[in-house]
Amino acid sequence: MAKPNKFVLWGSAGHAKVLAEIISLRSGSVLALFDNRQLPSALPGVTVYRGEAGFRSWVETQGDLKGIAGLAAIGGNRGHDRLAIQAFFFGYGLDIPILVHPAAVISSSAYLGAGSQVLAQANVAADARLGKACIINHFASVDHECQIGDGAHIAPGATLCGCVKLADNVFIGAGAIVLPHISIGSNAVIGAGAVVTRNVPAGVTVVGNPAKPLINGK
Repeated sequence: MAKPNKFVLWGSAGHAKVLAEIISLRSGSVLALFDNRQLPSALPGVTVYRGEAGFRSWVETQGDLKGIAGLAAIGGNRGHDRLAIQAFFFGYGLDIPILVHPAAVISSSAYLGAGSQVLAQANVAADARLGKACIINHFASVDHECQIGDGAHIAPGATLCGCVKLADNVFIGAGAIVLPHISIGSNAVIGAGAVVTRNVPAGVTVVGNPAKPLINGK
């Protein structure tokens, strides 16, 4: 199947710029941006439409959406939002592609779910499996046999050692390290620079070296 070269992005901030650059490198173009906030366009010459009403008004001008792909241009700890946007786009018949920067390294045995984004200098090793709407950010490393749930975000420079398991919507902060065979529950947050040596329950935020739960903001 041919890779799509016409895209729309939901999000009009810095992550949209990152995705647009990758799209340009694969000779594609961004047709429109959408955002729930009243923001200026992140991309020169590309109109930003507000919310679902703006999306529907844009659709009315297009007629046929065949061959157009949609991606969530929203980073950070917002996996739920990325998944909801993908489902919304899919409901209108848009393709939900995988987007990989040409400077990323992806093992031939790795699996990437729909809408996943692997940015420059990131590495996804043998038999790793990514769910839908994941982000593997710049210089992040996902080692062999890691299993990453839907909506996860591995921030710049973070490292998942071999056989790590992340449930849905986990956020791994910049420069964090997760040691081998660790499991992290859904909606957990790993603070920037943390070193995770033990399993982390769902919904818990951990910080430090070794990483410990953040209690009452401390």
